[in-house]
Amino acid sequence: MDYQSLAACLAGVDEVGRGPLAGPVVAAAVILDPRRPVEGLRDSKKLTARRREILDEQIREQALAWALGRAEVHEIDRINILQASLLAMQRAVAGLALAPELVLVDGNRCPDLNYPSQAVVRGDSLVPAISAASIIAKVSRDREMVELDRRYPGYGLAKHKGYPSKAHLEALQVLGVTPVHRRSYAPVRRALDAAAGNA
Repeated sequence: MDYQSLAACLAGVDEVGRGPLAGPVVAAAVILDPRRPVEGLRDSKKLTARRREILDEQIREQALAWALGRAEVHEIDRINILQASLLAMQRAVAGLALAPELVLVDGNRCPDLNYPSQAVVRGDSLVPAISAASIIAKVSRDREMVELDRRYPGYGLAKHKGYPSKAHLEALQVLGVTPVHRRSYAPVRRALDAAAGNA
């Protein structure tokens, strides 16, 4: 299906960071310019880090509009990761400098938006604007995790980006829980419980 033919001004939306134990969930909304296509767009997970960086720059330069939205760790813990992801997507769309005629969202659920919207399963592989959103969301969040790694050394955040790798789980047991860890996630809760038990 040619999704671009559905609307002249089409926004693609995707989020990154649902699975990690630390850091925010970050969403992006992108309205591509049909007159300035970005070559090589695909699901950010299928691209090398270097390729994502190059495409990120091109998308930001050539898109008609783009915006990032996020939900912080305390929001994730308060309302759960699904609701926080939808909130981050809402914020990304609200940040667009152009009003889209249609918003296509990766996955099977749409956030509440002021525009017509449609969920597209595997949208990051099927809709170029969603691929673009997945790329700039991923690059933005990865950069932030590198910064958090400097602030909280020893956890390997720059490497695994907050996902529950073996090294990350071990660091939680040894070093404890930081302010950027999601307390509602089971491995983090277990580390907190263990620390309380040892206190």
